[in-house]
Amino acid sequence: MKRYVLGRLAQAVVVIFFMSFIVFSLARAGGDPVALMAPPEWSIEEMNKLRAQLGLDQPWYVQYGIFLSNAVQGDFGTSIRTGRPAIELVMGRLPATIQLSIASLLISVLLAIPIGVYSAIKKGGVLDAIGRLTAVLGQSMPSFWLGLLFIYIFAVTLRVLPVGGESGGKYIVLPALTLGWYAVAGIMRLMRSSMLDVLSTEYVKLARAKGLSERVVIWKHALKNALLPVLTFISILFVAHLGGSVVTETVFGWPGVGLLLIQAVNWRDFPIIQTVVIVLSILYVLTNLIVDIAYAYLNPKIRYGRR
Repeated sequence: MKRYVLGRLAQAVVVIFFMSFIVFSLARAGGDPVALMAPPEWSIEEMNKLRAQLGLDQPWYVQYGIFLSNAVQGDFGTSIRTGRPAIELVMGRLPATIQLSIASLLISVLLAIPIGVYSAIKKGGVLDAIGRLTAVLGQSMPSFWLGLLFIYIFAVTLRVLPVGGESGGKYIVLPALTLGWYAVAGIMRLMRSSMLDVLSTEYVKLARAKGLSERVVIWKHALKNALLPVLTFISILFVAHLGGSVVTETVFGWPGVGLLLIQAVNWRDFPIIQTVVIVLSILYVLTNLIVDIAYAYLNPKIRYGRR
């Protein structure tokens, strides 16, 4: 187990290193931020002076070396647009994104797990057909279109929810529902599939043979074992929502990391782009690492790191 954990930690470091290299290179493919920041009347000499101040006059590999050495010490650079530390801006926006991700997953779980269970129990029935149709619609509708549809229905037509912003609990409902709709489809399908597998096992048949009620068999015995792959999927979805909320936050004006990333791309603010992607990558890699290690401890049949 110790060998496996150390191996996974080494893999995580390598993944984060390559991710930093890729995002550093791609961030500079969008053009020169000085050309966007400089007033029209500036001369070439003034623009070159600004590039030197920002460190953009050096070769990209030199810039990357400086960035990497500073990042290891927790310094991800300074925002080109605001002049504030990039990590400070990102961490200031991260709580709003985490709040949105938790709310969207809570909505997804409350909707998807009961639907998935009942779809498995009533396999081939009307409820099962409705559940599968919901899954198809959830995974086929673009989030920006769904967000605009929710705005039209609940904010414009019914006027029961605000369009966007962050001034109270009701402001998070529409963005959370929009972000969580896709997850509803995924969790429901996985829950249905896992439940069908568990219902066909011998211990479930034995529980029924002992005369236990169907409710006890389903919700006490079968559900507990069927939830394991679903919980793993939910943990991965949480981190995926942190990075996948860009469109939703932009549509609703939610002041999170996703909206900050869009603003940074528009301004070609390299340090902000790099910091957002690297922070989210670290969260994603650590979550995968924790899930893998938990599986190794919870399931003794899995022999990680052995051949």
